[in-house]
Amino acid sequence: MSSYSKETKSTKFARLPLSTSGPLNCALTGSALLTSPYYNKGSAFPLTERDDFNLYALLPPNVQTLESQVERAYEQYSNCHDALAKNTFMTSMKGQNIVLYYKLIQDHLKEMFSIIYTPTEGEAIQNFSRLFRRPEGCFLNILDQNRTHDNLAQWGNPEAIDYIVVSDGEEILGIGDQGVGAVLISVAKLVLTTLCAGIHPSRTLPVVLDCGTDNYQLLHDELYLGLRRPRVRGKEYDEFVDRFIQSARELYPRAYIHFEDFGLGNAKRILDKYRHEIACFNDDIQGTGCITLAAIMSGLHVSKLKLEEIRVIIFGSGTAGIGIADQIRDAIAVETGKSKEDSVKQIWCVDKPGLLLKSQGEDLTQGQRPYARDDNDWHKKEHRDLHSVVIHVKPHVLIGTSTCPKAFTEEIVKEMAKHVERPIIFPLSNPTRLHEADPQELYIWTKGKALIATGSPSPPVEYDGKHYEVAECNNSTAFPGIGLGAVLSRCRLLSDGMLVAAIKVIADQSPALQDPAKGLVPDITNVREISVRVAKAVIKQAVGEGLAREKEIPDNDGELKEWVREQMWKPRYRQLVRA
Repeated sequence: MSSYSKETKSTKFARLPLSTSGPLNCALTGSALLTSPYYNKGSAFPLTERDDFNLYALLPPNVQTLESQVERAYEQYSNCHDALAKNTFMTSMKGQNIVLYYKLIQDHLKEMFSIIYTPTEGEAIQNFSRLFRRPEGCFLNILDQNRTHDNLAQWGNPEAIDYIVVSDGEEILGIGDQGVGAVLISVAKLVLTTLCAGIHPSRTLPVVLDCGTDNYQLLHDELYLGLRRPRVRGKEYDEFVDRFIQSARELYPRAYIHFEDFGLGNAKRILDKYRHEIACFNDDIQGTGCITLAAIMSGLHVSKLKLEEIRVIIFGSGTAGIGIADQIRDAIAVETGKSKEDSVKQIWCVDKPGLLLKSQGEDLTQGQRPYARDDNDWHKKEHRDLHSVVIHVKPHVLIGTSTCPKAFTEEIVKEMAKHVERPIIFPLSNPTRLHEADPQELYIWTKGKALIATGSPSPPVEYDGKHYEVAECNNSTAFPGIGLGAVLSRCRLLSDGMLVAAIKVIADQSPALQDPAKGLVPDITNVREISVRVAKAVIKQAVGEGLAREKEIPDNDGELKEWVREQMWKPRYRQLVRA
């Protein structure tokens, strides 16, 4: 049986440039073909291709299926002694055979997700310079700005790149400044876009902007591979980021740019500067905001509340917290017709000094300022601790992004539950040890009435003889589908309306809509189907707003879904023909 015998049925969209049906042209032969991860099939090359591409003496004679290869690879993976060794094994496989790599993960998604992404990828990033074997991605450094354009140009013609993830490595996965090791978070995010939404892996580009590092250990590590100097800031930094953006825009004008793990002082500032010029996205701000808002919307459906009615407290006003606040504000504005200024009045942000107030002036970040409350409104009201703010606000929703474990105390939760029938409580800080509350305790304190989502996987909870599933606010059910919609529509910009359209689709897939004891958002098990629906909604909104540049996008829902699916890369071997 040939390794590509299970091709999909013919489709009217098979001639699209990104179509995944039919044979694949290949100019490589012999050893060069076997060392190309995008074309290599290893022991699964059928006899006809072994003949056509001069592979007979280079492979053992037994032709195997992809399924057999997955079985062998999983056995090898299982024999790795710890999580980091498994991560390293998977990285090695990715450099050898892309199809096998993604098929193996797809078949064992829930088991392997924490290996290829957080928390294990964080450990790999911390050890980047010590585990380094071969480079992957584009390394740009701030001391060599004049080469930025030429360095970026090495990845092909203007049509070659669809999706770019870029990081400057200042704030990685809760482990802080990792310098040049940030290239691995760009790589990992692109793996998720392919795995979860079928972005073509050969059409992606991971980028690191090496601006130095303030990580003392890296600066004094002789094996460190990045710039061994303190992090550059200010005007020179801004010029470097702008040079990258303008070069990427000129070289790959159809590419979508995804910002990842920039520092608190830069993330929102950079997004705000460029989101009205190019199609771009910041997952720490918008991705976290989207999935959290989807969970809130599901919770509102269960509690029979409307978005324009809710009062929200966000505890922890950093990049993630303000990103969530922005998404809630924008959704209220889109859905109700209120101005953003009026929508902000439904959100109270609390940080280390307490409630954000206008009198805090220069101590507020650019992102925090719109949420700072008028001091006169809080005259003679205690506002320096979360409990006091909860007493006065009486929130429907309490969100934690503070990294302060156990901050949502029994006293605070019971105070909240006095005033709302179904308190919506999201302890989102990662990892699990930093959660603001334990789901088990939240159910006990609210007598099973709380609607809960967490930032890391949590086991089901038993309370009063009832079984409750705890949803994980996993960005991977949001950003890949949004990115797919942006790529396929070739949108000029990514608008608030497009994000809200994505959020509604995710919320509509909530298991809690059928059973309130189920999760508020879908998990990653069916993430590719969720991504199809998210992409479809994003594309329709882009067309409606006049932001889509792609021509001949189907207007029929059924055809649009087929059009999207046909352009999603799948981990299967396609027939190779000599180019």
